[in-house]
Amino acid sequence: MGRSRRTLPEELLLLALDPATGTTAQPQSLDLGLAGAQLVELALAGRIAPDGDRIAVVMPRPTGDPTLDSALELLRRRGSPVRAVHWIGGPRLGLRQTYLSHLERCGMVHAVESQMCGVLPTTRYQATDTAISREIRARLDSAIRTGVPPDPRTAALAALAHAVGLGKHLYPGNEGRSSRSRLRDLIRHDPMGGLVAHAVMDVQNGVGAQPRRTAAQGGNNGRQAAAAPLRSPSRPGPGSMAQVAAH
Repeated sequence: MGRSRRTLPEELLLLALDPATGTTAQPQSLDLGLAGAQLVELALAGRIAPDGDRIAVVMPRPTGDPTLDSALELLRRRGSPVRAVHWIGGPRLGLRQTYLSHLERCGMVHAVESQMCGVLPTTRYQATDTAISREIRARLDSAIRTGVPPDPRTAALAALAHAVGLGKHLYPGNEGRSSRSRLRDLIRHDPMGGLVAHAVMDVQNGVGAQPRRTAAQGGNNGRQAAAAPLRSPSRPGPGSMAQVAAH
């Protein structure tokens, strides 16, 4: 996988960064979304594939991206397909900071040291090239506005953005209601993105004991499951815009 192309976790994180405050929207659910975005990126690279509500490694060859390859190796070591909801709900300590640090090394964000309440040291991240964030946002806006089926990468990004609760961050207020609805509906165009987005929301809602019935279990090559409407993510608690703690 060439590093000239941004990965889905990187794009999701850039979408979540507030350009004015340097904080990330929906920080807790965003961590789940980043783990899910890794799965979609690995699927787009042909390394993994859905197997019902589970994820199976189909090609263990490294992608060339160290963070993705670490996830791929962990999946390979499982030895058998793992349920997406269990993978996403597992510990992912430092994953958001790993991607923030990578974006900083690439020159897409820069760290700003500050203090919370004048005491606790914190680090905010400001985008250095807002054109990149605008391009990512423009892809979503275009898919929402035109109704033209997006490419799988954009469809998966939309599904993940909805799953982690970025809809109200990207399209706020009553005027953004139709855009938020369309953002959710873009899931129909990517079965893998749909599987992962549902898993992200299931983890947030405390669901996971029972396997989700998918079209892969009922036929039609997984299309039926992808067409099922997404449930809305859990209502975020107060302070959904949180600072990123320095590590």
